[in-house]
Amino acid sequence: MKLLYIWYKRSEGILEGGGHGSLRNYRLVCEAVGEENVDSYYIHDETRKKTPFAKVFGAFWFVFGYFYGLSPMRVRKISRLAKGYDCVFIDRSLFGPIAKRLKQDGYQGKVVSFFHNIEKVYFEARMGGKLPFRKLVINCADKGDLLSCRYADTVCALSQRDSDYLKEHYGRAADVIVSVTFPDAFAGAKVLGEEGVLTSRKPLCLFLGAYYRANNDAILWFVENVLPEVDIRMRVVGRDMARLLSEHPELGAVEVFSDVPDIRPYLEEADIVILPIFSGSGMKIKTCESLMYGKNILGTDEAFAGYEIDYAEVGGLCNTAEDFISSINSFISSPRPRFNAYSRQVYLEKYSNAAAAEAFRKIVDPSLRSK
Repeated sequence: MKLLYIWYKRSEGILEGGGHGSLRNYRLVCEAVGEENVDSYYIHDETRKKTPFAKVFGAFWFVFGYFYGLSPMRVRKISRLAKGYDCVFIDRSLFGPIAKRLKQDGYQGKVVSFFHNIEKVYFEARMGGKLPFRKLVINCADKGDLLSCRYADTVCALSQRDSDYLKEHYGRAADVIVSVTFPDAFAGAKVLGEEGVLTSRKPLCLFLGAYYRANNDAILWFVENVLPEVDIRMRVVGRDMARLLSEHPELGAVEVFSDVPDIRPYLEEADIVILPIFSGSGMKIKTCESLMYGKNILGTDEAFAGYEIDYAEVGGLCNTAEDFISSINSFISSPRPRFNAYSRQVYLEKYSNAAAAEAFRKIVDPSLRSK
């Protein structure tokens, strides 16, 4: 069996949440069919510098429903290339025009579309209301999701919430729900040796996330509404987060670490991971990473969306400033183990890559089709 894996982009440096998800999918696809049987095709290649003309040319096709990087010519090229493969795995629902063209050209292999988010919802949250071309980008994302639902043989989503949205808005539920998982990078010897270490009386609270509207809003909300009421150290770690610090001097009391090569030391040191996320789609990679490292987590409904967990055991469900203040003060007055064994166990049982491997074997099997 030969499989063509279509990536959103080839990246240099630090991966964002979606990049981790794509890499997870690729590794599990390779595990399912053998790495030697998988070829990659990148819509974007960030290792190469784009000319101004190429950028304008790419943006032009938004008007016609081709997300940035796609064009009718490129979609035709991919369709011709696909003839040599038994399965085409499209790792972004944004690229619905590819699935449509494959079917129109009579492609006989299996077409898989993976929804990392409901892209329309994601871009509504990501793009501020005053940004130029916002409506154009959102409409283009919406069309990509619609075409993916209409033409893919198998549609994959991360959560029941996303599947329900697809059914309501595009008339097709996901055929397979495969949750966010993460390769186990747990530094077991070091952290397990600290099982008896309790959270500090002045806990170190960590926020993970790249510079992006929903994350920025979460941090600014927390700093304004929660931080003045609790005695903690607050730390933010994420790609391009130095930008947020430069834009908002009021974050001066917050420790900001931007573009770090490895987040592991920051997670290991943290007493609590705080996730005051109020908008978005899909499942949050940062939640999975926090579970993997056995962290105490305080998060909103959105931060925990798609996760099957006991909120009290993992740390706490907090949807208001009062919730966060009360939960943090509970840690201050009654310190708990810094290593949360429940979080770690939930990760191992439900959100490690091993838990998703069997699902991916079925997803890419050409003999198993949903339509």
